Amino acid sequence: MPFIGNQPALSYTSFAKQDFTTSATTSYTLDNPVANANELALFINFVRQEPTTAYSASGTSLTLTSATSASDDMYCVFLGKAVQTVNPPNSSVGSSQVSADLITGQTALGATPADTDELLISDAGTLKRVDFSYLKTGITQADLWRLKNTFSIPSTNTNTDLTSNWERADDATQSGYIGSGMSQSSGIFTFPETGIYQIRFNAFFSAASAHYVSVRIFGTPDNSAYDQLATAEQGLADVGGTDYTNLNVGCHFDCTNTSTHKVKFTVYTTASSTSVYAESTSNATYATFIRLGDT
Repeated sequence: MPFIGNQPALSYTSFAKQDFTTSATTSYTLDNPVANANELALFINFVRQEPTTAYSASGTSLTLTSATSASDDMYCVFLGKAVQTVNPPNSSVGSSQVSADLITGQTALGATPADTDELLISDAGTLKRVDFSYLKTGITQADLWRLKNTFSIPSTNTNTDLTSNWERADDATQSGYIGSGMSQSSGIFTFPETGIYQIRFNAFFSAASAHYVSVRIFGTPDNSAYDQLATAEQGLADVGGTDYTNLNVGCHFDCTNTSTHKVKFTVYTTASSTSVYAESTSNATYATFIRLGDT
């Protein structure tokens, strides 16, 4: 149909329905404004009422000729152009109606989404809605701690816990860590969040008259009983003088509860004149923690 001027914008029509809570009254309020009674179809107890005879309407005011009762069922369907719009109703548009170009080239988010937030992504031209937690990739926790003072092992032929002189690496170029980081008390390390962690422990020994030295990682699921998770041993020549050796051991640790799942590190020697060497300016004896993914 030809026309003069701008093309009308009423290109999408949605007929809206309104249910009423009835009472002993003749006056009701409409959700959408109308010009007159002919722009809505009114039903009382599932019987359609005659416009202008059974009711009148103007704007958002609906007036009945006879009062209803609380037991009546009444609803209306809006027919007039007052409910026409270029915007479709809520929840009426599916992925097939939306082009993938809608999200292409848009500006960055102002803040990191929460895990429960949902994002719209284009998968080979098909739009899909996914939780942000599903899209999170990469390392979310990574930390490095080291001994800052050399430690003389006081007992032989037994595991000795490294309970003191731990510090997070704080050099100018390696002071950073990812996430909230590990915490420790008396050599017991607590995880910042649940997940599967890769743990590595490196110890630098200086020993005289020792046949071998060893390092071990211990973990607990109940903050009480510790299991041996990993061990490394090195035999020494013991031919006089001081022997130096470096031991490195690692494991994966499944932390399902940050209050109860913890780890600690031990050293072992066969000679009393053995020390665990440490520095406060570089990593000699140290432990690293990297969260690999969800538990």
